[in-house]
Amino acid sequence: MVRLIITRHAESEWNTIGRYQGLKDPDLTERGLKQAELLAHEMKGEDIDLIISSPLRRTYKTAKIVGDHLGIEPIKEDRIIEINHGAWSGMLVEEVKEKYPDDFRKWLESPQEVVFPEGESVIDVYKRVKDFLEDLKSSYSGKTVMVVSHTVPIRCMYCVLLNVDLSRFWSFGCDNASYSVVSLDSDRAVLTKLNITCHLGEFYVESNKAL
Repeated sequence: MVRLIITRHAESEWNTIGRYQGLKDPDLTERGLKQAELLAHEMKGEDIDLIISSPLRRTYKTAKIVGDHLGIEPIKEDRIIEINHGAWSGMLVEEVKEKYPDDFRKWLESPQEVVFPEGESVIDVYKRVKDFLEDLKSSYSGKTVMVVSHTVPIRCMYCVLLNVDLSRFWSFGCDNASYSVVSLDSDRAVLTKLNITCHLGEFYVESNKAL
């Protein structure tokens, strides 16, 4: 069995204003840095063996702050990087709603059908995180692994692990510096905690519904 702790990065500069990030690389906010510290204290009781992170700054810095507290150097993994939002990257939610109204409505109602202009599809992300999880299961039996990623790959991970159709992608909460715990056996996955944020206290901020 692999004990998997799935974590979203702490608050970034673009999270606060509702701007699509994709593969763009904004830094953490001051609040995000505090969220990462609080997450690190929360993780001290989890007996983590390994931290794997998306290589983008907002994820890797979150992972590094946790790793520094635990004495673990995070490993970068491209397969859990955020979706390439393509033409939406750098745009505010309101700008996307105005410029791409049909695609935006599809994004909220039928995410499994979305292919971002000049970017990836949700199915592309689903395939790469599924490959990553298969490798994780075969390579780290008996270990507790923390994975630090982004909203789209994290929600795709839940769909893979729980055998849930991608049309239910938005059914899973995914707030900044939240974590979920999954027990991953050879034949099934059991979700024991989802989108835990109580460790953040006054530094909790609900995520944007369209990001």
